[in-house]
Amino acid sequence: MATLYQQDVIAWANQQAALLRAGRFAEIDLEQVAEEISDVGKSEQRELAHRMAVLLAHLLKWQFQSERRGHSGRQTIVVQRRAIAKRLQRTPSLKTSLADVQWWEEVWADGVALATEETGLVFPEACLWSADQIMSGDFWPDP
Repeated sequence: MATLYQQDVIAWANQQAALLRAGRFAEIDLEQVAEEISDVGKSEQRELAHRMAVLLAHLLKWQFQSERRGHSGRQTIVVQRRAIAKRLQRTPSLKTSLADVQWWEEVWADGVALATEETGLVFPEACLWSADQIMSGDFWPDP
């Protein structure tokens, strides 16, 4: 027989919240609640990595396809920078990712894959810019 968690995760979450608020701790599905809390952190990390990969892809296209620069590409870069900055402000512990060499290698590879898929071009294997440059509203890579 399926548990409420398996049948309807939203109903389960509401039930668990109500149990917490009522102080009925013995009835809480502790293992699943702990897993869900852990997943929230993982979701935040995935969101940061995805946004950074999109930003990197558009910076690559900006630099290597200068003849195709336009408002849409510029706007994507601005929006991604803003969204990343907000995410880092709301969740300061995510800033540790920006100091992690392996994390940068992975998001760079994802960004290159996105840019390659969209352009058919071959891009450098290692990141071309510093984290400060990538996040700076004043930085626009030259060809």
